[in-house]
Amino acid sequence: MNKKHVPQRTCVISHEKCDKRDLIRVVRTPEKDVIVDLTGKANGRGAYIKKDIDVLEKAIKTKALNKHLEVEVPESIYEEIKNIIESK
Repeated sequence: MNKKHVPQRTCVISHEKCDKRDLIRVVRTPEKDVIVDLTGKANGRGAYIKKDIDVLEKAIKTKALNKHLEVEVPESIYEEIKNIIESK
């Protein structure tokens, strides 16, 4: 019997390989907007961040998402990610 394949992605902050469902995808759209992509299918440059408050705090402190997405990530995106993590 074959196990179902679970996609793996790497968190851009902690550099851990995790199941895709354990990560949050943040996308810079072609229009240079930044969105949280819960579907995992939005068009644009994506970065995955682990669903962990400590990882989120490190991302805010180091501005790693800004560097990875090559745009300024608004504070509202970090708030949205925090709400998603706390509601899981």
